[in-house]
Amino acid sequence: MTEEQIALAKRAVSCRGWRWLPGMLLADGVWRARVGEGWRWKEDAELLPVLDDHATLGCLLALVREAWGDPSLFVLFDHDGCKWRVARCLPALLVPRCRNADTEAEALVASLEAAP
Repeated sequence: MTEEQIALAKRAVSCRGWRWLPGMLLADGVWRARVGEGWRWKEDAELLPVLDDHATLGCLLALVREAWGDPSLFVLFDHDGCKWRVARCLPALLVPRCRNADTEAEALVASLEAAP
């Protein structure tokens, strides 16, 4: 992972609404593994989510929906502004306090950080 990806992953795991979900891809230095049901690991291990993994992004979206208490949230790419946002269905409104982001992962992490 790049330094930018590591920084974003650290932001994600520091969120109040963060938790590991089965299926997420995690990294610890050079190795990667999928989180399984009932997994436990050392408290001092610095495990980070791999935020360019499709399953991990889906789990992150689930955490954002849970944190906001809104199952209609989705990720939106604005072709005009070339930015990602988290939006709410019916009506399609942008989630408050969530800024535009360059990547889908960054939009989801920002939304999790901004959750009430």
